[in-house]
Amino acid sequence: MSRILQPQPSAWLVFLIIVHTGSGMSANIPPSPTVLDQRLAAVRDLLVHLDRSRQLLVLTCWSPAVRYALWQTVREATGAARFVRFAAVDEHQLPWHDRDQHQIVTVVDLSCPGTDSLLESATQLLYYRVRWIVLQSALEAGTAKGWKNCTEYPLLERLPLLISNELFYYCTDPSTGRHLVRQLYRLSPGTSSPPGPVYEEFGVWESQSGVRVAPPTVRPPVTSVRRQNFQQFQLRASLVVLHNETLNHLDDLHDKHIDTISRVNYQLTKSVAHALNATVRFSIVDSWGYRDPHTDRFNGMVGELQSDLADLGGTSMFFTQDRIKTVDFLSMTTSTRASFVFRAPKLSFTDNVFVLPFDQYVWYCTVSFILLSGLLLLVVLRTERRYKVSAGGDNSTSTATGLSDTLLNVFGTTCQQGSFIEPKTAPSRCLILLCLVVLMFLYASYSANIVALIQSPSTKIQTLEDLLASRLKTGAEDTVYNRYYFRHETEPIRKALYERKMRNKDGTENFLPLAQGVELVRQGHYAFHVEKGVGYKLISETFQEEEKCGLQEVEYLKVIEPYYAVQKNSSFREPVRINLFKLREFGVQGRENTLLYTKKPRCVGGSSFIPVSIVDVWPALVTLGWGYFLTITMLLGEQLWVRVRVRILPAEGYFQQ
Repeated sequence: MSRILQPQPSAWLVFLIIVHTGSGMSANIPPSPTVLDQRLAAVRDLLVHLDRSRQLLVLTCWSPAVRYALWQTVREATGAARFVRFAAVDEHQLPWHDRDQHQIVTVVDLSCPGTDSLLESATQLLYYRVRWIVLQSALEAGTAKGWKNCTEYPLLERLPLLISNELFYYCTDPSTGRHLVRQLYRLSPGTSSPPGPVYEEFGVWESQSGVRVAPPTVRPPVTSVRRQNFQQFQLRASLVVLHNETLNHLDDLHDKHIDTISRVNYQLTKSVAHALNATVRFSIVDSWGYRDPHTDRFNGMVGELQSDLADLGGTSMFFTQDRIKTVDFLSMTTSTRASFVFRAPKLSFTDNVFVLPFDQYVWYCTVSFILLSGLLLLVVLRTERRYKVSAGGDNSTSTATGLSDTLLNVFGTTCQQGSFIEPKTAPSRCLILLCLVVLMFLYASYSANIVALIQSPSTKIQTLEDLLASRLKTGAEDTVYNRYYFRHETEPIRKALYERKMRNKDGTENFLPLAQGVELVRQGHYAFHVEKGVGYKLISETFQEEEKCGLQEVEYLKVIEPYYAVQKNSSFREPVRINLFKLREFGVQGRENTLLYTKKPRCVGGSSFIPVSIVDVWPALVTLGWGYFLTITMLLGEQLWVRVRVRILPAEGYFQQ
């Protein structure tokens, strides 16, 4: 926050004596005039109507007594709420880089030598952020008496007082004799630029009552709201068009998926010009613009704004760090984003469907049940065999009584393969019957869930990391911004996605035409980076109803939605921004976006039957392969063990003899 200067009168006088003694001026301070100088009263009375004026910069040749009187009257009128700074009439004293420019009111007197040069060198400070109070007093015997006539300000008509300026000057109306506070502005630099300077009467000043301003209902106090009539002034807009055929269909809905963002902003730019009573001339470029690191200049639309070849950026664009220093972003006009769009693959494409039907605790219980049933069956069978042998009974039907036999039997029962063990007693039969009943329910639940899972789409691909780890192929629409962002991305995941999935081994890149990319998405297992509103329009026209189900998105560009832009520090900034906000509030912007952008298609046709493919049974084939491998390995191991034993055992028998 700005510091508030509150020196004591004695300290202030000492400061002025030191300053003027050092500059060669007389150190004797004349007494304050008994009657308040009109210059001081004018500044004081006008400050009351200027909100946000926290700092007062006085660049005049006034005497120390007048300066002190000004500081004193400003402090008394505003309750010491303003910081007052006095300086010489020098352009180096202007607040070129002050972060609080919007709070500064600069006071100059055209009667002071060098003020003309000061104003001419102020350039954009005359119409951007800084406010001015210009006086030109008729001096008589060192005292200000009255003001110059309103026709005696030729300097102001030569200055670049553009439409956003807030420069106030005092003059006397020669026909009525009233003291007026006036403003003037023009729409473009130069005295001959149409429609010429426009004069505004801010208020009437009287020494007794101060500045009388018209009520807000008659004259809006905000400059950008008050100056909404451009009198058919021609605005220059730069429009990005990537397809030449678009130039023939800017005002209709033919092929609205081509250059959609440009066509939306074309309509909004014309609406803004109509609201400002202006005309607009479009220049066509083929890119938004990228900076040349050697010259620090942009090409494309940003280059035209930077070079003063265009006033408005007719196509909204994304924020980038280098563009922020070159243009001013005003309002979000296009509600669209670019993302990877793909049809959700089958669940078996991303997961092993054979382990998904049961929760992990159900799997634990199933395995525990198999082990426990195998052990109980082993105990029961061995008990049966012991009693039958002791009773001299026949044991020919109950020979498989090992642990591996019983576990294999229960596992076969689990897989609904039947039981190769024939129980003879009631306990063993009850146990086998219990296993068959329990495992029948498990098998039925498992089989039914497997059928549903094979037909289900996967929702596992939700982030760029998931997309990078998946087996989906990727591509992007062949546009200038896609090429730029993919090639210049430095974030590890995005960079890896470009290098591993977008750039091929032969050096080519997967930047495809829109129609080809959408067709690859329709065929499946392909993610296509495209502007969503454009891509969904083509998807709605080419996909079958059941193919529209399961469409998913993964965002790649971590940027905010595109914004409308104008020249940096443009005088048209506030009027254009206000009217862009009005277009949004009145629904015009929403209407244009709805007409030209297509929303995500709704799934109304249900899902079609998906045949079982190799990818669905791949985990089973992998299990079978590992089983073959282990079987062959164990077979070879047993053969090797047998041969080693044959060679070792005869030698052991020889040494024992």
